[in-house]
Amino acid sequence: MSDSASPRALALRALEGIGEVRSHQPLADVLIEALEKNAITLAEYNVVAVCQKVVSKSENRFVDLADIEPSPQALKLAAQCEKDPRYVEVVLRESTAVVRCVKGVLIVRHRLGFIVANAAIDQSNIEGGEDRVLLLPEDPDRSASRLRDAIAARLGVTVGVVITDSFGRPWRLGVCGVCIGCAGVLPLQDQRGKPDRFGRALRITQVAIADQIASAATLVMGEAGEGLPIVIVSGLGAEHFGESANAHALIRPTKEDLFA
Repeated sequence: MSDSASPRALALRALEGIGEVRSHQPLADVLIEALEKNAITLAEYNVVAVCQKVVSKSENRFVDLADIEPSPQALKLAAQCEKDPRYVEVVLRESTAVVRCVKGVLIVRHRLGFIVANAAIDQSNIEGGEDRVLLLPEDPDRSASRLRDAIAARLGVTVGVVITDSFGRPWRLGVCGVCIGCAGVLPLQDQRGKPDRFGRALRITQVAIADQIASAATLVMGEAGEGLPIVIVSGLGAEHFGESANAHALIRPTKEDLFA
């Protein structure tokens, strides 16, 4: 693939035949087995997009609700949003602030900085989802970096890794794929100062490349029972890759919150 590959030629392919990922199962093993089954060879400037759920399963980020004792705050909020108090307690433990709590809605600031419903804690597509929940990875950027390093060590190719999740958006219906962790892919493309078609310099434009990759990959993965947690993305140019990449760069600092 040429370093000058254009995003207009972007191609995405989901890896089929991936079974249920187990606790402590190395993701590199899962990926390599799936690549062999699908007869795909990774190349430089490919991106491996992995859904958060299989990362969290691999890292054993399960919590049994039977082990949770709700705090007074959790009981109060649970009554307001009409959710299981034990679930709300887990949400609070993963959060630094409650942004909004009304009937059916609990939006918080996750300890990683994301503003997200229920601290992105999930009960779908996990065995025993009525009695346990699945947290985000402890450090999604570190998870992405570890997988990238394992790919380089075992397959001899340097790729980008993006960990995806599905978040809602203010003033928009529906969830959309976003990047919560990345390695090797530059999350933001700063176009400030570049001329537009008529020579006028852009003043504020920064493109969330990693989020766009995650959104495209999530479209291929699906949101229900498709069982396609890994997507290989090709066609990105070399300008979108770098060693210092991490998804934290996508989070707007609290001091710049326009609605606080």
